[in-house]
Amino acid sequence: MRIGILTYHFPPEPAFIPGSLAEELAARGHEVRVLTGFPDYPGGHVYPGWRQRWHHETRSRGLTVRRVPRYSTGDAGVRGRVASWLSFAGSAALVGRRLFADIDVLYVHQPPAAAFASATLLRLLGRKPVVLHVPDVWAEAGPDGTDDGRWAARVRAAMTRTYRAASAVAVTAPSLRDAVVAVGADADRVRVVLNWTDERIFRPAAASPAARRLVRRDERCVVMHAGTIGARQGLETAIRAAAALDKTMDLVLVGSGADERRVRGLAAELRADNVRFVERRSPLDMPELFAAADYQLVMLRDLPALRSSVPGKLQAALSCGAPVVASAGGDTAALVERARAGLSCPPEDWASLADRFWLAAHIPPPARVEMGRRGREAYLRDMSLPAGVDRIEQLLREAVSTGPGRAARREPDSHIA
Repeated sequence: MRIGILTYHFPPEPAFIPGSLAEELAARGHEVRVLTGFPDYPGGHVYPGWRQRWHHETRSRGLTVRRVPRYSTGDAGVRGRVASWLSFAGSAALVGRRLFADIDVLYVHQPPAAAFASATLLRLLGRKPVVLHVPDVWAEAGPDGTDDGRWAARVRAAMTRTYRAASAVAVTAPSLRDAVVAVGADADRVRVVLNWTDERIFRPAAASPAARRLVRRDERCVVMHAGTIGARQGLETAIRAAAALDKTMDLVLVGSGADERRVRGLAAELRADNVRFVERRSPLDMPELFAAADYQLVMLRDLPALRSSVPGKLQAALSCGAPVVASAGGDTAALVERARAGLSCPPEDWASLADRFWLAAHIPPPARVEMGRRGREAYLRDMSLPAGVDRIEQLLREAVSTGPGRAARREPDSHIA
């Protein structure tokens, strides 16, 4: 197939899903053309060594990447974000009509940032079949800084237009299916395609002596949280839970983030000597650190938008064969429980999490290994790169065969049922 890909972010930005999908589809023999912007995430400034211009195109075997300018000033407010989104929509409209003129099908990786661009291109391209890949939906409440919700309504309207026009919609978590149907998608066209991780990095590994020295102090059970220490994680809950079990287990936090100072302060206030902080490490180091710990901790706060969110650290842990303790609701907890890959408890409930920590510490090591094995099996079956690309590729083929805006017969999502 001749496949067009529209995505707001693309490597070298941390946009692993559209980047790896484009590479894999090209490796499978398809002609792939990517339309994206110049890299500026997360700071909002174009990366050093890059300069925005109209004629920037790279080609490799079966893969063409065309970049177009967009407004990038580092303005994190709603006006700056929306200006960037609108400018990308205008640039994509100018270039996309010619770039995608003879494609068989258009794939759109559509977070809210891509809504205006995808809605504009769908109008310009006319009767091209479209597959949307939706990682999240626009919240009912506008972002901070909107005083009347007008921009929130406009983004939501743009997303709804694309849902209704699409031949198929892929969502990254089971609960997102209901969310996109609620805002306009045809239920028969919505499929679940769970995200994958970078399998070149995140795979089973042995713990090196250096990794063990960094993670462990003795033979006590170690639960590790790797990644951002931010508002979405609510790691204060984990600190309180660990502080209640200071003689039973260690909690090791690897990474940093906006809430790190507050989380460190709480650990000091509670005199939680079994809580340790390790500075951010390269992703290349993480599989060995995972192996040196006994469990990986996945934390999400109890917020409606997060119940249909599956953080990437879950796929990374499962791919490495690491058992999981999940303090989360919705899809994250359901996936851990279904795979029997670890323990779960409700989010933002430190007493319940302390109970899970205590249980985790008393589960015999062979049973922990078995949890990790089941988790890796579930990852390979339901979340791996080949499995995910197979499902996207099938949706693209169905879209081509059935035509624009017509749904193929919907098969049940048996892998997550």
